[in-house]
Amino acid sequence: MVSFISSNSKIPRGRSSLQVKPTLSVRILAPDLAGIGIVPDELEDLELPSIVDVKRERVEFLQKLGLTIDDINEYLLLLSCSMRKNVIPGLGYLEKVGVQRSRLGEFIKNYPHVLHASVVVELVPVVKFLRGLDVEKQDIGYVLMKYPELLGFKLEGTMSTSVAYLFSIGVNPRGIGPMVTQYPYLLGMRVETMIKPLVDYLVSLGLPKKILARLLEKHAHVLGYDLEETVKPNVECLISFGIRRETLASVIAQYPQIIGLLLKAKLLTQQYFFNLKLKIDPEGFARVIERMQQIISLNQNVLMKPIEFLLARTIPSEDDAKMVVKCPQLVAVPVGLMKNSYYFFKSEMGRLVKELVEFPEYVTYSLESRIKPRYQKLESKGIRCSLAWFLNCSDQRFEERLQAAYIETESAGPSFIMGRKLELPGSEIISDEEEESEDEVLYRHTVSL
Repeated sequence: MVSFISSNSKIPRGRSSLQVKPTLSVRILAPDLAGIGIVPDELEDLELPSIVDVKRERVEFLQKLGLTIDDINEYLLLLSCSMRKNVIPGLGYLEKVGVQRSRLGEFIKNYPHVLHASVVVELVPVVKFLRGLDVEKQDIGYVLMKYPELLGFKLEGTMSTSVAYLFSIGVNPRGIGPMVTQYPYLLGMRVETMIKPLVDYLVSLGLPKKILARLLEKHAHVLGYDLEETVKPNVECLISFGIRRETLASVIAQYPQIIGLLLKAKLLTQQYFFNLKLKIDPEGFARVIERMQQIISLNQNVLMKPIEFLLARTIPSEDDAKMVVKCPQLVAVPVGLMKNSYYFFKSEMGRLVKELVEFPEYVTYSLESRIKPRYQKLESKGIRCSLAWFLNCSDQRFEERLQAAYIETESAGPSFIMGRKLELPGSEIISDEEEESEDEVLYRHTVSL
């Protein structure tokens, strides 16, 4: 037996522009949605409205948001959500805080529980918590889209403890907001089983907590690396390829992504490439990685152009190899810039190739802003010096050298080994005011990259 009654009712709009069009209610004694693809066997235990058209209305509403019948069958509890009390207010609030309407369907697929949530009791407190961490207002929608499960967390639980622990190791309170925006999953990570073991392991490799805190502020995704499955095997892999244990902390600080890569395959590929093209042996390749870890991720087609330029010059191949081992940044310099610097070196400066072999860092400096201006000042004063003497120093130190304010022994540049002080040219005459803590030196030397 079926009866029809006309209905002109609308779901209240409230503060949301989301609404469902008026429909014709159909009362039947045995509601059935199988005709539109809903699996009826799963509906027996659900508390659903007795009006079939209301159920169809909910299905059509979800479809308009981008969900398919298969999506709805995956989580049939969607059909038990109250449109007036939960669905419309909840989705309206998400749109208000920055989730794009076109992505609401995707949001529901990823986190269907949101349709059961109370705006006042569950959604608003989480958004206020994020704002309290200095997550920018315009980033709230992005954070929630990336990790919608945040809306189901208790504020006094995992989220608060993970933030408190990051504070305890030295993360700047103002840095938490950007960290959460970059990697919101950290708010769902347990301190004792995930964050602390990783931090303790990295500290055991020689990374000071202060430096690790700065590293995490810039690369929060490092917290997501699995310690046992990824980080430890990658560290052992680096050692097996000849990376010295005392340099591990520096390597990680300069390129933290290295402990989260599929590392062995990348190292094998690049080691073979450098041996084939430049005859760099495994030991030399290890020194290359210690000085420029990003090389393992560079495309070989990109690497080939500067390498081909070097090989085409009148430089013996063994010297090319020495140059790359000493200054791997050579292979990342755009060929156009490398050509200009090299031609200035040969034609304007009239230098010998052996000087370039001794100081390959020359081609990594800006020709227009450093090499030319300094060379012209040397010429005007009739000073003849090594490349390192006039390039490997700050502008202030260069001016002091021109004025002969002091005499220092020439050096190829700063040297750094983890666990020791950063050795600088003329370090024996640095005043007390110029001294920095070891942590500060490491931070300035690495994390700034």
